[in-house]
Amino acid sequence: MRTTSPAVPTRHDRHERGWRSLLVLLACGSLGFLTLSGAVIWLLPFNRTTQMTVLFHTLGGLVATVPIAWYCVRHWRTYWPHPLTYHKLLGYLSLAVLALCTISGLVVTWQPIFGIRIDYTWRAVHRWTMVAVAIFGAAHVFSILLRDRARLRATARAFVTQTSAWTLAPFVTVAVAMLLVPSPRLQRAFPADYEQWQPTNHLYKDNPAFAPSLARTADNGPIDPALLAGSESCGTSGCHTEIVAEWQPSAHRYAAMDKAFQAIQLTMARQNGPTSTRYCGGCHDPISLFSGAKNIAADEAALTGLQGYREGVSCLSCHAVRQTDIRGNAQYTVAAPPRYIGEIEFDRTGSRTWRFVRDFLIRAYPGEHVASLSKTMFKKPEYCAACHKQFVDEEVNRVGWVQLQNQFDNWRMSRWARDRSDPTRTVECRECHMPLVKSKDPAAGDPADYNRLPDDGMHRSHRFLGANQQMPELMKLEGGAEQTRLVNEWLEGRIAIPEIAHKWQPPTMPAVSLQIVAPDRARPGETVTVRTVITSHKVGHDFPTGPLDMIQSWVELVVRDTTGAIVYESGTVDANGFIKPGSFLFKSEPVDQYGNLIDRHNLWEMVGVRNRRSLFPGFSDTAEFTFACPSAAARRDASAPREFAFKAPATGTLTIAARLRYRKVDQFLLNYMRSVGFFPEFDGRELSAPITDLDTKHAELRVEGL
Repeated sequence: MRTTSPAVPTRHDRHERGWRSLLVLLACGSLGFLTLSGAVIWLLPFNRTTQMTVLFHTLGGLVATVPIAWYCVRHWRTYWPHPLTYHKLLGYLSLAVLALCTISGLVVTWQPIFGIRIDYTWRAVHRWTMVAVAIFGAAHVFSILLRDRARLRATARAFVTQTSAWTLAPFVTVAVAMLLVPSPRLQRAFPADYEQWQPTNHLYKDNPAFAPSLARTADNGPIDPALLAGSESCGTSGCHTEIVAEWQPSAHRYAAMDKAFQAIQLTMARQNGPTSTRYCGGCHDPISLFSGAKNIAADEAALTGLQGYREGVSCLSCHAVRQTDIRGNAQYTVAAPPRYIGEIEFDRTGSRTWRFVRDFLIRAYPGEHVASLSKTMFKKPEYCAACHKQFVDEEVNRVGWVQLQNQFDNWRMSRWARDRSDPTRTVECRECHMPLVKSKDPAAGDPADYNRLPDDGMHRSHRFLGANQQMPELMKLEGGAEQTRLVNEWLEGRIAIPEIAHKWQPPTMPAVSLQIVAPDRARPGETVTVRTVITSHKVGHDFPTGPLDMIQSWVELVVRDTTGAIVYESGTVDANGFIKPGSFLFKSEPVDQYGNLIDRHNLWEMVGVRNRRSLFPGFSDTAEFTFACPSAAARRDASAPREFAFKAPATGTLTIAARLRYRKVDQFLLNYMRSVGFFPEFDGRELSAPITDLDTKHAELRVEGL
């Protein structure tokens, strides 16, 4: 019996079966998915779908690298002996750009996983080589199908259908992942018992939700605390670690948990009602304000138990500001920035998986992160003015408008803003309070500043050094001791700022200096007049600034004879922390409508001030002291310590020591804060504000005999 040998497959049969190969379909479908998903990421707006597509595009690219490479090698080995045609040339071009696309894809995957940023050049290479792969690859495939259309009609139809299925299948996985990983649940409405302020002033009528603060949200609705909180996670990402460490002990960070603020807010809530504390919330506690939580019982536990309370002015509450006004009282508009998948989830759970997803997405897909949080408006002093300018009006004091602290207008009218068209002649807020520091942060470099470069390896310090040397260490904040040390050095003028050093010479001169003007000699019994001249050199606004009813700066003058006995003294601080009455003091005394002194920072009762004294930038003031020159070395009488017994006329030398001193909170207010339950850790112990000496000078006066 004769058997028939199976037919040997022809070259055309092998070619046709190749179009139906699982490896071909998998490779082409993977390339199709990667191309389409790349287009989605590139062209569609930022949302959870595009973010999820980033994750699956990356994962799909890593998984598909092996079958695509296997197919390309096998395909090349099969056809390289054939003559060169334009079909084959298109294939070689496709292979070349595919190799570069694969390499760039691996680079932009490696960088966000193991680094803190991607290289935008590599990202551009990856993006455009994918476009080239799509063009040359499609031209290569369809030119062959067109050439062999008569013989491969059914095969071509099957190839297109099955490749399309392989291309679209991963998008189904993306959709399923979206269902399995829903958006975090967020607060979308004010609490049911939220009590709105009933404004009478036109400034507040279009924004009653947050009155009597002028702060508002873009839609006049609440913002879930999770959308503005989570500052520390900016440091756990490994990206902004340096900036978060600077922010941790800063006045912005403890703006809401400052003991003085809490004591004053508690009193305001008890006297004026909890809703009145929204007046303070726009600047001190924006997270609580915008979430609708400033509608609480007037007790300390409620005021300090708010979500975001420990963050004060958080990273996002500041960087989410979209518009500001120089009227002050927190007149700004904030819009919650879009959050990446994993951000809120990590803040709530601490999961390492969510942390990885968050970090990878922000680094690999940074466009929205940069666009929504980095703005040139942050550079302008007008941005700072929203909070660093304050007033009370009839909404708060029920009487009328009164200007309070006003750093912005002080600066605007000073020599530091004399020619804003020429930045080399001005000193702006950020240049002083956010000096440049060496940095490895992704935010380092800034071509938008007149004296900076995009790769200068510097960022602006987020310590916001100012004049509060009390709370960072007292509250045991992380880095508080270092912050206090730097604030003291700042006040003393010992911190040089190289980029603006040429604008104030010498660069390490005291911020405010002291000079003694005294006679060289005096006769016994003669009246001696000593003057101290206080000059503001490097302060960009009034000195001191801030709430002058609680801040104190004064001149201490002590005159001693050759034995060390005190001949005259003024400005000394007693054992209880109080400054000697009659001392030369920079301060203001606010009063209520009955003329009573406001001494608990109860600004809601304020209608005016008396005895206001501060120093305008570049100006001087003089303190004058008069005492009788002793006839000889003084001996203190034990029975009358303020009087002196004198010997016969003789010569000698009097030593004059003068100090310009500063403290953040006066002793009366500290004592009040203790009386309402704050600083329990100091029960039985002395509590007084630390004092910084801005400048110290000495002089000698020769006493000549008769």
